[in-house]
Amino acid sequence: MRLYNCLIVEDEPLAAEVLQDYIMQVPFLRLKGTCISAFEAAEIISGGEIDLMFLDIHLPRLKGLDFLSTLHNPPAVIITTAYHDYAVLGYEYNVLDYLVKPIEFSRFLAAVKKIESGNSPGPVKYAATRKSLFFNVNKKKVRIFTDDILYIESLREYIRVVTSQKNIITKMPLVQVEEMLKQDKFIKVHRSFIVAIEKIDTYTAVEVEVSGVRIPVARNCKDTLFAQLGDKSQ
Repeated sequence: MRLYNCLIVEDEPLAAEVLQDYIMQVPFLRLKGTCISAFEAAEIISGGEIDLMFLDIHLPRLKGLDFLSTLHNPPAVIITTAYHDYAVLGYEYNVLDYLVKPIEFSRFLAAVKKIESGNSPGPVKYAATRKSLFFNVNKKKVRIFTDDILYIESLREYIRVVTSQKNIITKMPLVQVEEMLKQDKFIKVHRSFIVAIEKIDTYTAVEVEVSGVRIPVARNCKDTLFAQLGDKSQ
């Protein structure tokens, strides 16, 4: 019998305890860790040993579905949440199942048996295999494909995401979106700007130009920028 390594990503201690207890009762599941944030989970998942993740939607700093959209090769995912509202959105991410708290053991067992029976969807896939992120805009979740992003500008506690199709403004610190994009081809060139490396049209030691927009380059970012662009002349 194959054992499936599980990870719980849950910031509510009682909810995490329930999941831990349920996992212990299922012979083909093995608990490898419990995290209270997406950032902790990312480190564990990067090791490649997790087969199944129980993911809460409402996590501190980086929400569950936003975190899920940052993963290039995620494990099978079962969403756990107190809200029914995200069910349809959750299935857009090709999750294995969607459990609403309080979770009955019988419902939990039915969900995890999907991975044992071979009904797991495998790695999460997105439309046309394109990676995307969801941002809160006017009480809606707006999908932005990362390969459409030209640059991101900090507006104090807000950010402006500028794409080839549209611009959005959402309440989020620049450091958070920088973390979400750290595995992609983006670079912070200034304390207020992150740019897509492949969208840079021209550059100097003091600025880059992206789609006709001039963006300043901070002195402490210049060397990293030149290295990313393969410029060894400086």
